[in-house]
Amino acid sequence: MSNDMIQLLVLAGIAVFLILRLKSVLGTREGFERPTLPLPEKTDRAARNRQNFEVIEGGADQDITDHFDENSDEADALAAMKKSDPEFNVGEFLGGARGAYEMILMAFENGEIDEIRPFLSDDVAEAFMGVINDRKEKGLSVEANFIGVREVQLMDARFDESNSEGELKVKFVGEMTSVVRDEAGDIVEGSLKEIKKSKDIWTFARIMDSEDPNWQLVATGE
Repeated sequence: MSNDMIQLLVLAGIAVFLILRLKSVLGTREGFERPTLPLPEKTDRAARNRQNFEVIEGGADQDITDHFDENSDEADALAAMKKSDPEFNVGEFLGGARGAYEMILMAFENGEIDEIRPFLSDDVAEAFMGVINDRKEKGLSVEANFIGVREVQLMDARFDESNSEGELKVKFVGEMTSVVRDEAGDIVEGSLKEIKKSKDIWTFARIMDSEDPNWQLVATGE
C-alpha cells in the first residue's frame, strides 16, 4: 500500500472521530424539536415579564411593600415620590445609600469632606467641619479602616407635596476599626485590632421633580 493511500486512510479516520466527538458534545436534532426563539432586541421589560408570569394589574408595588405595609403613610409617601419622579426606585436608592454611607463616613473620619460636599446639606457640612476643626485644634487625628456594611434598613419615608421634596430615613450598621492619635502619633483611643460596629440613622432628601438626581444627607440623628 502506497504512502499516499495510508495518509488518506489516516485522515479519513480522524474526520470520522471528530464527527462522532461533535455529536456527543453538541447533540443532534431529529427534526421534531421546537427551536428556542430569542426575544426581539426591542422587547421591553414588561413584555419579558409577561412571558414568564402573569402580571396582575393594579397589584401592590413590591418595590414599596418590601419595606412598608402598602396601607401605611410611608408607602403613600414612596408612591408619591414615584409619581413625581417615575425613575425613582427604592431598591436602587438603598443600593446607592450603602455606597454613600461608606464614602461619607470615611471622608469625615479622615477629615477630608471637600469631595463629598455636594452630597451634604449646609447644616450637616457645618456640623462635620466643627468636629474636624476641633480635632485639629487638639492635635488629634483619626486612622480608620472601613470593613463593610452589615445592615441597611429604610426606617421612614415622607413627601412634601408643597415643594415635591422627598425624605428617606435609613439605618446603617457598619463595621470598622479606628484609632485616635495625638500629635506624637501615639494611640489615645481605640484599637486597630478591635472591630467595632458603627450604627447610624441618616436622613436623605431630594426635590423629586428636579433634574438633579443626587440626594443630600440632611440629618445624622434620629
